[in-house]
Amino acid sequence: MARRPALKKQVTLTDPKAIRALAHPARQRIIDELYSGSVLTATEAARLCGLTPSAMSYHLRALEQWGIIVRDASTEDGRERPWRAPARSLHISSRAAEGSSKVAAKAFVSTFTEPLLKDLEAWAASDRRGAAAGASDMAKDRLWLSDKEAAELNHEVRALLERYGKGRTPERHPEDAQARNVFWSILPHTQ
Repeated sequence: MARRPALKKQVTLTDPKAIRALAHPARQRIIDELYSGSVLTATEAARLCGLTPSAMSYHLRALEQWGIIVRDASTEDGRERPWRAPARSLHISSRAAEGSSKVAAKAFVSTFTEPLLKDLEAWAASDRRGAAAGASDMAKDRLWLSDKEAAELNHEVRALLERYGKGRTPERHPEDAQARNVFWSILPHTQ
């Protein structure tokens, strides 16, 4: 089997058309799965999303076109090549979001907010919210920061997230670890 290249730190989308490629729930579900460390064939991805393998292959190739996902090394029998994320995280440039159409802007927002809302609803309904003190938390703060300070804070948070996520995949992680979604945003306050 071919050796898998090391993951880049991040993929950053700068083209509004690339953001538009995110505008489908199946694509968002697969991006979430692959950027969490999974490696999936089109058939496995289709099963996750309730689509046919043919329809899923179309979506996978569209994401590949923008470098959002890549084909992994061939399987032993060579019949179906799996897909993976080329990096540990996916970022969308604020410049791309500013220059995007309403459809692309909606895809940009929904890529991050729909999974967040789903996780928040499950968390609120769970009877395990307090199972481990501090293990699951939410916070909303307002800070008064210069652009330079906001950039520094963003850099520090990304470095911290990278430290905790480095080398961990669905197959490789501490025995007592569970998958946790982390959402981070630092946005200007609007009135």
